[in-house]
Amino acid sequence: MVDRQTINAKILSRMFLAGAKNLEAKKEWINELNVFPVPDGDTGTNMTLTIMSAASEVSSLTDPDMETLAKAISSGSLRGARGNSGVILSQLLRGFTRGTKGHEEMDAVVIAAAMEKAVETAYKAVMKPKEGTILTVAREAAVKAAEIAEESFNLELFFRAIFEHAEKTLARTPEMLPVLKEAGVVDSGGQGLLEVFRGAFDGYLGKEIDYSAFEKASSGSAVTKISAQAEADIKFGYCTEFIILLDKPLPDEEIHKFKEFLTSIGDSIVLVADDEIVKVHVHTNHPGQAFEKALTYGALSRMKIDNMREEHQEKLIKDAEKLAKEQEEQEKKEAAAKAAKERKKYGFISVSVGEGLSNLFKELNVDHIIEGGQTMNPSTEDMLNAIAEVNADTIYIFPNNKNIVLAANQARDLTEDKEIVVVPTKTIPQGITALISFQPDMTGEENLEAMMDAVSMVKTGQITYAVRDTRLDEKEIHEGDIMGIGDKGILAVGKGKENVAKEMVAAMVDEDSEVISIYYGAETTEEDAQALGEELEALYPDCEIEVNSGGQPIYYYIISVE
Repeated sequence: MVDRQTINAKILSRMFLAGAKNLEAKKEWINELNVFPVPDGDTGTNMTLTIMSAASEVSSLTDPDMETLAKAISSGSLRGARGNSGVILSQLLRGFTRGTKGHEEMDAVVIAAAMEKAVETAYKAVMKPKEGTILTVAREAAVKAAEIAEESFNLELFFRAIFEHAEKTLARTPEMLPVLKEAGVVDSGGQGLLEVFRGAFDGYLGKEIDYSAFEKASSGSAVTKISAQAEADIKFGYCTEFIILLDKPLPDEEIHKFKEFLTSIGDSIVLVADDEIVKVHVHTNHPGQAFEKALTYGALSRMKIDNMREEHQEKLIKDAEKLAKEQEEQEKKEAAAKAAKERKKYGFISVSVGEGLSNLFKELNVDHIIEGGQTMNPSTEDMLNAIAEVNADTIYIFPNNKNIVLAANQARDLTEDKEIVVVPTKTIPQGITALISFQPDMTGEENLEAMMDAVSMVKTGQITYAVRDTRLDEKEIHEGDIMGIGDKGILAVGKGKENVAKEMVAAMVDEDSEVISIYYGAETTEEDAQALGEELEALYPDCEIEVNSGGQPIYYYIISVE
């Protein structure tokens, strides 16, 4: 038994990385726990991408203190958050790290308080929290921690009790959510959180963890060195890296000035900034000048200088310099293009998947398309990057997937210089209808109301195949079956995708229906789609039938009824 009453930053870092590693190892299994047996189950993937973003930040730190570790976990997970489960996980981590403030050592009482803060932060991020989910597992773990903290003088026993209680809570999730019970699975997000707990506990016990998964891929920010034989070819000999702990957030103008200064003393510059830290990489002959300038913005941390003339190969440095030059040229082009654009009153960002659907959104004057949705949920950072690209006072975001709305909301809350209106569209057809409903002379709030009124008239159905046997919505589903999935559940199950589509549409059409729109996917031929359109036209002569190439993966058809 590990007889320890407190943990420090070193131990917490090990626990966090071990938790991330265990989640990464279990992601495919967690994906399979999604209630709907569709091939885009992605809870495990979203949670893994979220926590691995933070793990990359943590693994790059050398002997961090608690404050530095907390910032790395919070910032990394926040910017990497994907999907509902990933956003909730990022908020749990963010809240927990807030609870570490002012503590270099954490005992059971402090840990319990941090867990309580984690749960509080996560619940606030979800508009309508639902029990039987990751939130329930997190809350019950925090409740157990608070219950036993005062009497816990051995952290191994403390952590074990929390884990066992979380495990029992997860096992009860099917009793809290009927849809889980019907499908015969526990909540996938809750399972993901339990795997983080399991890995963290293993890390606390000192079990060997392979950290190589957290090493960042080679990029312009990577340290590159060369051999002595290439010494004469090197213009700037010292690879210099450091982190600035900002006294206050730097405005974009000041960041630009700092980058210009670094350019005047070196090259191969990579600078990444958020509200609290700036990460800097530069090749220079005068590292001291870079440090002196940086000190005007805040305190320095993780300073590192490598003499490239002594340590690495010529090819690597030339490749790095080429990449840096390309990045610089690209940045100049982007800056020029951005400057050339006049700021608009409003702009649009839409999530799409498939060439045909993306073209439809472009025809509707969408400024920026984020590829993703069914198989890959965009992260908060993806949203922030898109917002930065759209030069407009008010920007409307159309997530077009219920699993992307939270990430969009999180990006909205992190944006200060533009009005961001998240239109909570849950399907591609909803996004198209919302865009068509836009009125340029209305305010953001007025347009949001009008768009949601229009969206409420749209019914969406999607045709795909089942990846496992299950029972949902009183329907027996077998692996390989074709499913018609509506807004609120399974509408049809069968063997032929066109037959299932007709059955699904029959469940969607009513006496008020006027338009049926068909968007056929990458694995469906135009001939099959047109034939389906003709059959629906014969079945519903009072409805206008539209057939469009969507090009989406996984879903043979996306069909809307309005």
